[in-house]
Amino acid sequence: MIPESHPLQQFFIELVGRHYAEEIGLRDPQIVNYVAHLMAEFCDVEELFRIRNAGGQPLTDVGEMLVESNPVFGPAPSFDRERQVRKHIGDYSLFFTGMFPQGLNKYRLRRTRMESLIDFVKAGKESYYIVSQFDLFEYAQEAPFFGRLSGSFEACIYGLNMVRGELDRRKAIPPVRPGSSGQSTHIM
Repeated sequence: MIPESHPLQQFFIELVGRHYAEEIGLRDPQIVNYVAHLMAEFCDVEELFRIRNAGGQPLTDVGEMLVESNPVFGPAPSFDRERQVRKHIGDYSLFFTGMFPQGLNKYRLRRTRMESLIDFVKAGKESYYIVSQFDLFEYAQEAPFFGRLSGSFEACIYGLNMVRGELDRRKAIPPVRPGSSGQSTHIM
């Protein structure tokens, strides 16, 4: 887990917060913090692929994750496991559709048993909605948040597309050496 005070976490809070407020008018600090934290956490590939099957293999396929989440007809041993996997499906779908929509080509979609980007979005949005329905006991306080996140899913994707655009633009700007007169100088 990356602590709140980590510079990467602060960077994503500022970036996500600005784009969500300016580009889509989403000023929910809880959603901004959650998405920024998700961005920082998913910088670690182990977090991105943390859901594993019974054999210990990481699941990279949303279709397999959906099967894994089913406590009645699938291998999920409990409703807690269903919630854990569904939350990850929402996170995974939000991250990929927001940051790497071009990576969801026909091959990847077919491999994940999805027909289109729309199906990928639906799986993520529906998963957050299902998480929001776990509104008892230890999940009661955070359930409404996941309902809001489900309801704002497409807007969050668009906001992350704007974040990705800014990150791409920042990469294209040559860095300036500290202490220089402002002239653009590449650091080797």
